[in-house]
Amino acid sequence: MGTESGSDPESSSNGWSRARGLVVKTLVLIGGALLIKRLTKSTTRRDHARVVSRSLTGEKFTREQASRDPDNYFNIRMLSCPAAEMVDGSEVLYLEQAFWRTPQKPFRQRLYMVKPCPKELKCDVEVSSYAIRDAEEYKNFCDRPKDQRPLPEEVIGDIGEHLTTIHLNCCDRGKRCLYEGSTSPGGFPNSWNGASYCTSDLAVLKNNEIHLWDRGFDENRNQVWGPKEGPYEFKPATSSSINENLSALNILYQSSIDKPIQGSLILQD
Repeated sequence: MGTESGSDPESSSNGWSRARGLVVKTLVLIGGALLIKRLTKSTTRRDHARVVSRSLTGEKFTREQASRDPDNYFNIRMLSCPAAEMVDGSEVLYLEQAFWRTPQKPFRQRLYMVKPCPKELKCDVEVSSYAIRDAEEYKNFCDRPKDQRPLPEEVIGDIGEHLTTIHLNCCDRGKRCLYEGSTSPGGFPNSWNGASYCTSDLAVLKNNEIHLWDRGFDENRNQVWGPKEGPYEFKPATSSSINENLSALNILYQSSIDKPIQGSLILQD
C-alpha cells in the first residue's frame, strides 16, 4: 500500500508562526526607523517661522509689569491675528496696541510679516513691521467677525511703509527665551519726537510671552522715546486678568463721574 498524501498539520503551524514572526519583526523595524527619522528630523526655518507667528498671535497684556513698576510702564494690551498669506508663504499678521482701559482705541497699528530668514543670513526668522495705508479701516481688526474684516488681498494691498526688520535666532539652551533678535546696529530711520533712528529688540519666550523693546535715538545717540529700563513684557491674557481688568474698569468709571483722570502720556506711533 502507498503512503497517504497531504500536508503535516504541525509543519504548517510552525511555518505560519515563522511567517507571522517575520511580519511582526518587519513592522517593528519599519516603525522604529520611522520614529528615529521623525525624532532626528531637523527643524527647518519655515518651522521656526510658524512657531514665532503663533507666539505673536493672541491677546497679551503688560499688567504684571505695570503693577510692579508703574513709574516706567503702562498696562498695554497687544492683540494680533493672521491677516493674509503671501505667495512665498510669508504670513502677514495684524497687530495693534492700546491702553487696557480703551482697547477700542489703539494707539499703534502695524502689519507684521513673518517668514524664514534668507539663506545668506545667519538667522532663523525674519520679522518685519509695516505701516498701514488706511489704518482707520483696520481698528479692532481681530475683534471683528471675519466677514467684517478687509479681505486678504486687500490687506496685502494696504501694506505701507517698511518700518523695521528684526532677525531672530533660536536661543541657547538654559535661557528663558525661545527666540531673540534685534534690528541692525544702525536701526531704521525715524523722525518722531526728535529721533533720527529707532531700534527694536524682540524675544519670544515660552507660553507665548513676548518681550518687545522699541526705542528712538537722536543723531547724537541720545534716547528720545521708548522705555529706558528694559522691554515691555507682554503676557497672554488669562480669565482672571480679564475679570480683574473689567472690575477695575467699573471702579474707574464710577470714580470718573466725580473726578477726571489725570496724567500725561508720551507715545511713539
